Amino acid sequence: MKDTLIALILLLFISSSFAQDRITGRNFATRSEVIAQKGMVCTSQPLATQVGIDILKKGGTAIDAAIAANATLGLMEPTGCGIGGDIFAIVWDAKTQKLYGLNGSGRSPQSLSLDYFIDNGYEKIPALGPLPVSVPGCVDGWFELHSKFGLLQMESVLQPAIHYAENGFPLSELIAHYWGRSVKYLADYPNVVDTYTSDGIAPEKGDVFRNPYLANTYKKIASKGRDGFYKGEVARTIGDFIKEQGGFLSEKDLAAHKSEWVDPVAVNYRGFDVWELPPNGQGIAALQMLSILKGYEFAPEEYGSARHLHLVTEAKKLAFEDRAKYYADMQMAQVPVDELISDEYGDKRRSLINEYKAGTYNAGQISAGETIYLTVADQWGNMVSLIQSNYRGMGSGMVPPKLGFMLQDRGELFSLNEGDANVYEPGKRPFHTIIPAFVTKDGKPVMSFGVMGGDFQPQGHTQIVMNLFDFEMNLQEAGDAPRYGHSGSSGPTGKKSLGKGEVYVETGFDPNQLLELTKMGHKVGLSPGGYGGYQAIWYDAVRKIYIGASESRKDGAAAGY
Repeated sequence: MKDTLIALILLLFISSSFAQDRITGRNFATRSEVIAQKGMVCTSQPLATQVGIDILKKGGTAIDAAIAANATLGLMEPTGCGIGGDIFAIVWDAKTQKLYGLNGSGRSPQSLSLDYFIDNGYEKIPALGPLPVSVPGCVDGWFELHSKFGLLQMESVLQPAIHYAENGFPLSELIAHYWGRSVKYLADYPNVVDTYTSDGIAPEKGDVFRNPYLANTYKKIASKGRDGFYKGEVARTIGDFIKEQGGFLSEKDLAAHKSEWVDPVAVNYRGFDVWELPPNGQGIAALQMLSILKGYEFAPEEYGSARHLHLVTEAKKLAFEDRAKYYADMQMAQVPVDELISDEYGDKRRSLINEYKAGTYNAGQISAGETIYLTVADQWGNMVSLIQSNYRGMGSGMVPPKLGFMLQDRGELFSLNEGDANVYEPGKRPFHTIIPAFVTKDGKPVMSFGVMGGDFQPQGHTQIVMNLFDFEMNLQEAGDAPRYGHSGSSGPTGKKSLGKGEVYVETGFDPNQLLELTKMGHKVGLSPGGYGGYQAIWYDAVRKIYIGASESRKDGAAAGY
């Protein structure tokens, strides 16, 4: 009764207002879709989008443009990405007419053991400092993608980012907000203030900021290739700095790094194949959710109903219990991917759901042991879905001197519980939250998309797919629609289940439907604007056009030509 009263009070503050009145489409859409014939670029920063378009116009492929945009975002949006982090991608290659997956995540230091954490009394790996730092995989990922699918020289691909790093760029609004918060939070760590402020002051919206350190690092990478980062001066600077800070990542760890080409995996939802990468990422959690949800029918007008929100939440709980138990680096742990995303297993998990009441679940029994997202399509029909991140916004706080970037803290996501699939081991890739996605139909490309937001990402992917194929939204509406997320399932670090958890919603849902949701046993909270970062490209094969979308929760833009 108490929870219901709290929910009723909360609902008084939840607005069902929309962005504006629209003549066409749904009122919550912030703009029309972008439509073009030759190419499309969608990123979380308009200047980075324009960089990608410029590369396409010079004759670059979608992959050339994606790398150029990613490098620019590493400069302009270091609050979410950079060459100190990891990278994942799904590529549709028009020449071979197939999908390719790249796992560009880095491994833990070879000289750091689980015993170190246990002997020093750690219950979990810390979020900041040298201990959560794993090998940054981004740069190697760029060169793997480029060697397979690029046309322009890397000097040309990286030149726009180098130009902006040397000459400056004006900060956009949301990035400036997170930049100021991050610098304040991390200012006590070495080189943070030197790298990310001007005379000790974090830049604000509209301020022109330069990063000459990053420009010099990019120049080394452009001229020397991936070895300009993983060997020589840059690698030595990283290794020496981390050792000085009491960490273990070494020059040898960097030199040994290599990305992995993997086969994407899919489930069929309403006649469309939805593709994700296999673990160590969490992409198959979205596939598990869709495998459960495809057993229900949803009418287009049912979006936002208590039934809709309830069933998606229950599917998420089930998938995330499996996520906590099974997902890990597949080079060092057995992950039963095929069984987890099978129709039979989806049916079995769906049978546990009470359609009228919230539940709690355990992982199924299996017969086996903040981020940036961008997408680009080119004149030849190539498409790339790319996601890249440092984790926890800017990352670990570890900024090697005069290199211009911060190292990631993905190692925090290892478990320290012996026997867990994701338990810490030397040379192992940690569980990853960042996931790119792709959709095909009858073996042909349909859509490249992603949604940023840590643990929310599989939920976000599921919502986009349902918005398009169940609720008949267009590409822009699918991203602008009010979002919802559930928190409280078991986590990859070995954290125990938090029970039923809570459903957090953005403004725009019908308060009466949210009240019905509380009657089903769900706790409901308000999280306005908390689920940002969607970009997508749809290919219309009949008209031979690209349709692009970039939502309003971030600073991003879609552009075509």
